[in-house]
Amino acid sequence: MDIKHQLTIKDDKDIIMARRLGREIATSMGFSYIDQVRITTAISELARNAIKYAGSGTVCIEVIHKYAPGLSVIVVDNGPGITSIGKALEDGYSTSDSLGAGLPGVKRMMDEFMIDSAMEKGTRIEVVKWLRG
Repeated sequence: MDIKHQLTIKDDKDIIMARRLGREIATSMGFSYIDQVRITTAISELARNAIKYAGSGTVCIEVIHKYAPGLSVIVVDNGPGITSIGKALEDGYSTSDSLGAGLPGVKRMMDEFMIDSAMEKGTRIEVVKWLRG
C-alpha cells in the first residue's frame, strides 16, 4: 500500500481536510482508535503552527515501510524559523500567547520526531507513528 498525499494549508478548512485524510489513512492501515487520535492531533498541531507562524505550509502524509508499516507526517513552512529548537520542545515555552504544549505534546504522542529549522528559511517537522502488530 503506497499512499502519499500532499496538501497546501492556509486556513482552518485545510487543517480539517489534512486531519480527515490522516485519520482515513490511519484507519485503513489498522491503527487503534487512540493512535488515530494521536495522529490527527499531531497533524492539527503542526499544521496550525505552520499557519500561525508562517501564514501557510504543506502537509505530506505518507504510508511508509521500514521494520513495520508506519504513517509519516511531514509539515513544511517558509516562515521565520525557530530560534531555539531546544526551548521550543520544553513544556510551557511559547513565543506567542499559548500554553506551549504543542510541540512537546506532539513529540510525546508520536514514535519519531525530527525537526529542522533555519532562520528566515522555515521549518520542517517529520513525525512517524508505527503500526504495532
